[in-house]
Amino acid sequence: MICLLQRVTHGSVSVSNETIGQISSGLVVLCGFQPHDTTESLEKMAHKLLHYRVFSDEDDKMNLNLQQAFSGKGGDLLLVPQFTLAADTKKGLRPSFHTSASPDLAHNLFNEFVALITLKFGPPQTGKFGANMQVSLINDGPVTFWLET
Repeated sequence: MICLLQRVTHGSVSVSNETIGQISSGLVVLCGFQPHDTTESLEKMAHKLLHYRVFSDEDDKMNLNLQQAFSGKGGDLLLVPQFTLAADTKKGLRPSFHTSASPDLAHNLFNEFVALITLKFGPPQTGKFGANMQVSLINDGPVTFWLET
């Protein structure tokens, strides 16, 4: 599994000009899935994502995770499925998607990942799998990390 994590002051996702997910300060996470992803890899990513220290402490060092940074009330989280993250871009000038999970598998994995995050953190805002989405965000920092399991 691949996640592109972005610390934001605002994030939203729209489909057909309708906002379907929106957050204030927190994380926008683009989620890509590969054929070898399993429940175990999703659990590892959920743990990593929720505990990754990307928010500043009182000394302005990135020492706080999503829940710590917002004094126990938790920041917001927006998960957006994005199959292009798993593309093979090593050859040529056109990406190949043989390294991405099939649509059915990726859809199931995304739903399972959302369920895991909901269980461990609370319900996140989400994009819509398979839809043409418009993602808007204000990256804070900018702070962006590529996470893999």
